[in-house]
Amino acid sequence: LVFIISLFLGTTITISSNHWVMAWTGLEINTLAILPLISKSHHPRAVEAATKYFLVQATASTLVLFSSMTNAWYTGQWDITQLTHSTSSLILTAAISMKLGLAPFHFWFPEVLQGSPLTTGLLLSTVMKFPPITLLFMTSQSLNPSLLTVLAILSVAMGGWMGLNQTQTRKIMAFSSIAHLGWMTIILVYYPKLTLLNFYLYAMMTAAVFLTLNSMKVLKLSTLMTAWTKAPSLSTILLLTLLSLAGLPPLTGFLPKWLIIQELTKQDMAPAAMIISLLSLLGLFFYLRLAYCATITLPPHTTNHMKQWHINKPISPSIAVLTTLSIMLLPISPMLAT
Repeated sequence: LVFIISLFLGTTITISSNHWVMAWTGLEINTLAILPLISKSHHPRAVEAATKYFLVQATASTLVLFSSMTNAWYTGQWDITQLTHSTSSLILTAAISMKLGLAPFHFWFPEVLQGSPLTTGLLLSTVMKFPPITLLFMTSQSLNPSLLTVLAILSVAMGGWMGLNQTQTRKIMAFSSIAHLGWMTIILVYYPKLTLLNFYLYAMMTAAVFLTLNSMKVLKLSTLMTAWTKAPSLSTILLLTLLSLAGLPPLTGFLPKWLIIQELTKQDMAPAAMIISLLSLLGLFFYLRLAYCATITLPPHTTNHMKQWHINKPISPSIAVLTTLSIMLLPISPMLAT
């Protein structure tokens, strides 16, 4: 409880601060609060994940501090929105990319997610990404558009390619997160509010997927294949939320992609829009594979899996609400477009 309260405290401090040092303090509180949650199980894998997380986040925080100090040195401004010095904004972009796990600084994220439990994985993929994204949002007018576009396309490509070969659900979710961050980054300079909208919808859909996986106790694809007989309703929910994450049209996940592609074409960035759309097909492939394993494959009878009993466990209200939101929000798009 103490750690979760600290987590939300750190997030609140960062997103409501105007001064760089306060933002940095919030990020540090966040990092220190999530570490015990990652290494809670005392498994060597979990301790390793916590160590990796700590090292990467400490480096990124130091870089945030360094960039803001450089900016203050040249301009005399500690205000977050006044980051005008070009070198500072470059260093800040690198620092926040490390914090978020944007390619080419993404290598720590799948490893850390694989070492932590599913609920902590959910926190790492959603809550922990919020403060850095708000910092990007506040400094968006002084960042370098071409650098961000390159980072974004790289992220979508890496998230798609590296996710193709995975059998662990947590790693697949990590690569999906990297790809989604690419979509958020590409539009950041041109329409920052779309970045935030994309983040909110992504957090909702990811929360639905993680909570469903958690109540089915699924950590790898082979367990997912036997899950249909055990919990058919949860498997159906998983199918729908995964397709929504993939961004297929009648579902919520299509909404941010559609608005982003529309805005990119308005900004004469049709080639970038085309590349990023084609690269997101890679992501679609592994979402479809997850969905296929969850609902369509029946396990062969020769496997040495224990047959699991059908559980009539009621679906938790949070899963129900999140799933409904991650399937049915597409009709609100005209309201957002105006």
